[in-house]
Amino acid sequence: MVASGANASLLPQNLAKAETLIASAAIVLMQLEIPLETVAYVAGIAAAAGNTVVLNPAPAREIPEALMRNISVLTPNKTEAEMLSGITINNMESAAAAASAIRNKGVDIVIITLGSLGALVVTDTISQLIHAPKVQAVDTTAAGDVFNGALAVALSENKPILEAVTFACHAAAISVTRMGTQASAPYFNEVTIYKEA
Repeated sequence: MVASGANASLLPQNLAKAETLIASAAIVLMQLEIPLETVAYVAGIAAAAGNTVVLNPAPAREIPEALMRNISVLTPNKTEAEMLSGITINNMESAAAAASAIRNKGVDIVIITLGSLGALVVTDTISQLIHAPKVQAVDTTAAGDVFNGALAVALSENKPILEAVTFACHAAAISVTRMGTQASAPYFNEVTIYKEA
């Protein structure tokens, strides 16, 4: 849910009482529909505690390098990756170059979501496209949110990054076959990749 007025009012001082909770969270998942200073504040607490910080940089905007250094996993779409890297993406090679440029700003893992193609995972040792299942899309609203939520679920279960991204791609693929936002999110047992693992 987005309530822009309320979201814009969420400031670091509103979260002071939650510092212990944030520091104890194994994974913190955020996006940019709250003030950047609040994202940086939470990321700093979580990173200092050694926890995983996942950031979906949407809506697209510049991100300070100090914040980038506190992000474990960044999940831009093509447009966001182009903005953050300064590289136009028109094939897998340019997507990998964009991901590497973003990693050079301090992010451990960059996952560029590429819609029906899947997601490109780039780490210090991996550069691999995880293909999305072929589906008949009817509504792509919330596909990115489902992807990121599913990614966080898989990471919380200590799945390796490629398996976690595969799970997220499968969940997002299911979501685009349904209308709506919350209603399109699949249940855990619908995502068949875990049944196969």
